[in-house]
Amino acid sequence: MFNPSREQVRQFFCEAWRKHRERSILEGAEVVAADLIVEHPEYHALLENPALALEQEFTPESGQMNPFLHLSLHLAVAEQISIDQPFGILSAYQALRARLDVHAAEHAIIECLGETIWRAQRDGGAIDGAAYLDCVRRAAGR
Repeated sequence: MFNPSREQVRQFFCEAWRKHRERSILEGAEVVAADLIVEHPEYHALLENPALALEQEFTPESGQMNPFLHLSLHLAVAEQISIDQPFGILSAYQALRARLDVHAAEHAIIECLGETIWRAQRDGGAIDGAAYLDCVRRAAGR
């Protein structure tokens, strides 16, 4: 899925969670997704109700973080770390892990990724990989 629709993303996470709960075989990114969902019990009820998950809106005005965006950012960060792309993200992550648990270290990186995406959208340009990595390194104290 290189350009999934909103519904496909939501179905993916709901299905990964369903398979995890039923102890079915998880495939590919579902393994990582299920592990991420375990770390976010606040999303379990929503993911157990696919009809609601597909329809619910998450707006800034509601004060709620979009759980699907949050989980997608986690998934992106996990992939970046696993392949060290952008180059240097793995060592920055390891520096974060020296003082934070896995989840907190990922959240520090997610903050930087979210900010980088926001800047690219605001400016109508591409994602600045160097600025992203600099942000992660600063978070890691490097």
